[in-house]
Amino acid sequence: MAANGKPPAAEKMSKNGSGVAFDFSSEAMNKLILRAAGEGIYGVNAEGKTTFVNPAAERMLGWTAEELIGRDMHSLVHHTHPDGSHYQEHDCPIYAAFRDGAVHQVDTEMFWRKDGTSFWVEYTSTPINEGGHVVGAVIVFRDVTQRREADEKLRAAHEEVDRLRARLELENAYLQEEIRIEGNHHGIVGRSAAIQKILRQVELVAPTDATVLISGESGTGKELIARAIHDASKRNRRPLIRVNCATIPREVFESEFFGYAKGAFEGALRDGVGRIELADGGTLFLDEIADMPVELQDKLLRVLEENNFKRVGEAQTRTVDVRVIAATNRDLKQDARRGRFREDLYFRLDVFPIESVPLRERRDDIPLLAAHFVQNEGRKLRRELKLTEGDVRRLMQYDWPGNVRELENVIERAAILARQARLRIDLPAVKAATATAQTPSDRLFTDDERRARDRANILAALESCGGKVFGRGGAAELLDVKPTTLASRIKALGVDVEKPRERNGRGASAN
Repeated sequence: MAANGKPPAAEKMSKNGSGVAFDFSSEAMNKLILRAAGEGIYGVNAEGKTTFVNPAAERMLGWTAEELIGRDMHSLVHHTHPDGSHYQEHDCPIYAAFRDGAVHQVDTEMFWRKDGTSFWVEYTSTPINEGGHVVGAVIVFRDVTQRREADEKLRAAHEEVDRLRARLELENAYLQEEIRIEGNHHGIVGRSAAIQKILRQVELVAPTDATVLISGESGTGKELIARAIHDASKRNRRPLIRVNCATIPREVFESEFFGYAKGAFEGALRDGVGRIELADGGTLFLDEIADMPVELQDKLLRVLEENNFKRVGEAQTRTVDVRVIAATNRDLKQDARRGRFREDLYFRLDVFPIESVPLRERRDDIPLLAAHFVQNEGRKLRRELKLTEGDVRRLMQYDWPGNVRELENVIERAAILARQARLRIDLPAVKAATATAQTPSDRLFTDDERRARDRANILAALESCGGKVFGRGGAAELLDVKPTTLASRIKALGVDVEKPRERNGRGASAN
């Protein structure tokens, strides 16, 4: 009998509520734990041979304990990396545990089943010490495939959210750049015959998906016409994305326009959404289309004809649904004939042409536009501003080479300089003098007279600049007009640029 009065065997026994006795000796307990454990558990000796396998490991691996015990566990269930490459035994963290005596935890590897399939595992390899020596290791593992799949779905969802957020941020940036004239039909101010014609064209083409080509001098409101078409179309719930082809550097034009894949070039740390994708479901407005690089025009043609494109550095073809409106201040047809622009693209863009008329050819609209701009400036500056009859008369007498944009700038400047609500309209001296002398309010000009007057005005500017058209001190700067616009007028009016240069040269010799 033992000191407590129980037989020796009883010290290792206990009963549950049903009176069933359990043996809590070390070996019995270990067996119970191994059978009950939900994780897979197996042991290996210092040679890498399997010493025991619990039932959960058998279920997950598809092998029986008899098939595994005494065999090299690594070569059976841990021989291959997730990418399919061979997994060397000496690199295995499980075996490393009984070589370095440290615990190894891993959650990025796979085990392979008897049937050749695999599953993601998270495991811990713990060394077994006996007499101060590491004699093997015990491995506890669990199947984490579902968790990995859930993590992957979550990661993909986060990436999609990031992509959509980036797209929305870009869309908002474009939307914030929109300039709308409120309180007028489609934002277009005017009652002249030319404006009425444009409005009728807008009403006709807006409900369709036809491509529109808007031509006209700089500052005539080509973008405003494009916005009017978009606003009156079925696409008005999606954005109108504007691309100024003249301002995007040539070397980044393709990636900016069509987007790019992660790693397509240095600095491409993630996928980039191009302008064309931002316009999906909406309208793409290509301003200064003549300046689009020729080598990329075939990709735009593909979008127009097939509604698909590829990002830079990506093999995948993407589908897009956009309505294209293009604008130019150049003779695009002439450019196409001379090989400066793809002729097939020109005809694809010129489905429905609209001409934006210069302000000097619709003078009846000047008072309305001026009053509108004065009202806007008064609201922005929070002060009362008055547009007098004399102001209107001066504005009507001026030729407006910069068109509506120039008129808006003149009114803004006059509003800033205003005193006691009186505008201080400051028109460029050279042009104002020319306009006063050549365009008295009591006289109308025929088209031939107007062309002759415009020609004389440009010649006078060229002569004063020694025939210089561009750059500082050139005729374009003197006339306060874009160099490209002046070049177009010189060509249209048949002005000989060389004659002013020759006269200037002879004068210099005489002196």
